[in-house]
Amino acid sequence: MTAPNTMKRAQLARLIGTPDAPALVDVCIDEDFAQDPRLIPTSFRHPFKQIEELLPNLQGRKTVVICQKGKKLSQGVMALLRTQGVYAEVLEGGIFGWRDFGGTLLSADRLPARGGLWVTRHRPKVDRIACPWLIRRFIDPDARFLFVAPSEVLAVAEKFNATPFDVEGAELSHHNNTCSFDAMLACFGLDHSALRAMAAVIRAAEGTPQARAPEAAGLLAISLGLSRMYRDDLEQLEAAIPLYDALYRWARDAQGETHDWAAHGGTA
Repeated sequence: MTAPNTMKRAQLARLIGTPDAPALVDVCIDEDFAQDPRLIPTSFRHPFKQIEELLPNLQGRKTVVICQKGKKLSQGVMALLRTQGVYAEVLEGGIFGWRDFGGTLLSADRLPARGGLWVTRHRPKVDRIACPWLIRRFIDPDARFLFVAPSEVLAVAEKFNATPFDVEGAELSHHNNTCSFDAMLACFGLDHSALRAMAAVIRAAEGTPQARAPEAAGLLAISLGLSRMYRDDLEQLEAAIPLYDALYRWARDAQGETHDWAAHGGTA
């Protein structure tokens, strides 16, 4: 029987990547973290003795606390947060339990600073919307995105300490018949079957040589329509995020499902 105020690993796995994902606070001590410097997607590290510094950011948000084994540190932090009105739970089994469960883990040394800047070319279509979605849902929910003239992306990245993507000369871009979404999956170690399925669709919608996916035509059509509905790139990004939320849920849960009007009560 699961202890009170505990989130099961399978439950968290279903929430990560969705708009309903909780805030994830990793309170592992430095010595424990050094043994395996990886993080659960969207989680961030914070010293357990300074947890009350996070109260302004956690109020009104469901929060899951993570330590090495889901014992004293996460239990204590969870209880302390709850005294301050934060809806906090402990991850069952901690990071060890998540690892044994086969949960996705990110290489911490590749992650930019929390709430950092990312920069790409203006007037996004597919990849330049898909990548911000991936960053928000699996890397950093607090990330900020800059859309600038193509010729200025790398210079802006240097001057403003931003991570460039989907532009020639950037690590996170198209390489060898892959797209920028693929590059991000590889860079951050996001080995996830649903994300791989999404990548195949995005790759084909981007017109990547040899990429084929029947869903790509629909994604491209909607993406082009959105680009004409919005003059402001940030407004377009916000409008398009639910599209990729839906694509993710299809990739995760509904790839084998079809729809037939007659079978659902219509007539031939």
